[in-house]
Amino acid sequence: MSVGAGFLDQVNQAFDRAAGFTDHDPTLLANIKACKNLFYTSFPVKRDDGRIEVMHAWRAQHSHHKLPCKGGIRYSEAVDDEEVQALAALMTYKCALVDVPFGGAKGGIKLNPKKYSPAELERVTRRYVFELVRKNFMGPGLDVPAPDVGTSAREMAWIADTYTQLRPGELDALGCVTAKPVSAGGIRGRTEATGRGVFYGTREVCNVVEDMKALGLTRGIEGKRVVVQGLGNVGYHAARFFQEAGAVLVGISESEGAIASPKGLDVERVMAHRREHRKILDFPGATNLARREDALELDCDILIPAALERQITAENAPRIKAKLVIEAANGPTTGEADEILGERGILVVPDAYVNAGGVTVSYFEWVKNLGHVRFGRMQKRFEQGAYGRLLEAVEEVTGRKFTPTEIERVTHGASEEDLVNSGLEETMSSAYHPIREQWKQRQGAVNLRTAAMIVAIDKVALSYVQLGIFP
Repeated sequence: MSVGAGFLDQVNQAFDRAAGFTDHDPTLLANIKACKNLFYTSFPVKRDDGRIEVMHAWRAQHSHHKLPCKGGIRYSEAVDDEEVQALAALMTYKCALVDVPFGGAKGGIKLNPKKYSPAELERVTRRYVFELVRKNFMGPGLDVPAPDVGTSAREMAWIADTYTQLRPGELDALGCVTAKPVSAGGIRGRTEATGRGVFYGTREVCNVVEDMKALGLTRGIEGKRVVVQGLGNVGYHAARFFQEAGAVLVGISESEGAIASPKGLDVERVMAHRREHRKILDFPGATNLARREDALELDCDILIPAALERQITAENAPRIKAKLVIEAANGPTTGEADEILGERGILVVPDAYVNAGGVTVSYFEWVKNLGHVRFGRMQKRFEQGAYGRLLEAVEEVTGRKFTPTEIERVTHGASEEDLVNSGLEETMSSAYHPIREQWKQRQGAVNLRTAAMIVAIDKVALSYVQLGIFP
C-alpha cells in the first residue's frame, strides 16, 4: 500500500468511525464521504538548461456543499491522486468545524521544489493555473487555492497574476487565491495564521482545568515543556507563540536532524543558527539527537508534529512521552497510532480543528478581496477619536491626567492585523467547545478526533438538508 493510499484510507476510516455515532441517512453519509471531482493533468515545462520535462499535477474537489472549494497546493514528490483526495476531505471537515463557508479541495504538483530554480517554478506554477482555469477548476466562486508544503506567498502571487491575465476585467479576480503577499491583495496576519491558530487552539484545550488535571497537568500554557517537529511556516510560528506565552521549548526537529535541551531552546536563536549554518544541529547548549525522529519521543508535556503526514505510527507511538499531541500538520498520526496513544491516556488534539487557523484567515482574505476594502480602514480613526474624547471627559470629571503611553494604549484603533487576529482567536476558541461536548457526552466511546468528525459531519449534513438534496 502506498503512502497516499494509506492516508486516504486513514481519513475514510476516521469518517466511518464517526458516522456510526450519527443518525444520518446512509446515502447522505456516502455522499458526504465521496470526493466529487478529481482533475489530473500533465504538461511540458522547459528547464533552464533547455531540457523539456513533463510535470504531473492534480486538483481534488471533495465537497460542493459550500462554494467555493478551498484548499492548498503542495509541491512534493509524494503527491498523487489519493493524497490530494485525502487532504481535500480533511479540508471539508476542517472548514465545517470552524464555520468557514467553503467546500474542501487540495492540489499538488509532483516535484521537489528544491531541485528547481525560481524561474522554473514560476513557469510550472503559471502553466498549472492555465490548466486549472481551462477546465473551470479555479476561480473566486469555484475553487480558491492557498499554499501548502513546498509553496508560499510567492507562488500565490504568480497564481493571482496568471488568473487575472486569463480573466481580464473580472471584478473579483484577486479572490481566486489566498495567502498572497499583502502588496498583491493579501491580508496582514495570514503568514503566521496557522501557527497562531495552533497556539490559540492549544491554549483553549489547556484552559480546561478538569481535562488538564486528568493528564496530570496544570491549567494554561506557561511552564509546559514543548517539542516541535518541523520549523517551516507553521512550526516556527507556533513555537514562537508558545515561547512568548511562557512555554519551554525542549526539542526541535527538522529535515537535517533534531536537537534537545531540558533548559529550553530560543527559537529565534535556533533559526538564526540555521540560516548561518544551514542546519539546526550543533546549536550551542543543545544536544544533537541520533535521529530526527527521536524528537517525537522526548519527554515533554506537549508534542507538536508540524511537518508531514504519518509521522506518529504504530511503531513509535508506544514510545511517545508527551501528555498532549497537537496535530499542527495534516494527518501526522496514523489510525493505529491514534488508538495506541488513546489507550496510553495521551490526549490527541486533531488536525481538522487545531490547524484550521490558515483557512480561517484565508477566509478573511477572500472576504477582503470580494469587498475591495482593507479591514480597519473605515473605522480605525473613528475609534481612536471616540476613545480619545472619552479619556478627555474622564480627565475633566476626575482631574486625573493620563500619560502619553496610557492614552496611546487606550485609544488604539483596530488595524487590519488586530481584527484578523481577533477573529482568528474567536474562531479557534469557540470551535473547540462543541467538539469537547461531543467527546464528554460519549466519554470512553470516542476520542477528540472522532468527536470533531461527528461535529463536522453534522454540519455538512445540515447543509445538504437545507439545500433540499436530502430529506
